[in-house]
Amino acid sequence: MDYTIKFVWDDEANVWYSLSDDVPITLESESLDILIKRVREALPEMLELNHLKKPDNIYYLIHEQNEMVV
Repeated sequence: MDYTIKFVWDDEANVWYSLSDDVPITLESESLDILIKRVREALPEMLELNHLKKPDNIYYLIHEQNEMVV
């Protein structure tokens, strides 16, 4: 089993946030490095609390949104 966690830049709020369709983990930080660290620290507990299997692989996708809607 593989899990994917996305890291997305929110230009309006000036923060990075995490989201995943596989694991209910939504965190945010002004620093991408700190956010990745927080996700890695919180992930084992989130898996346990949600009765999810430990993954074979975890993929981290970094997505920077550069869209501006006027």
